[in-house]
Amino acid sequence: MKRPFAASVWREGDCYVSQCLEVDVASQGATGEEALANLKEALELHFEPPQASRPPKVRRVEVEVGAA
Repeated sequence: MKRPFAASVWREGDCYVSQCLEVDVASQGATGEEALANLKEALELHFEPPQASRPPKVRRVEVEVGAA
């Protein structure tokens, strides 16, 4: 499934930065076009389901949730 996202691109020093306006993902490149291509790849990785190479270690933690 494809979904469009709005992106902003600007020059910062010697490179270009691209930032998705709907999702907190950004990237950079030597040109504006490269920055957008890198942003596209970063967004695809962001939405890719996680695949653990080994089962995660599950731990329990205790926290104080009310006044004592």
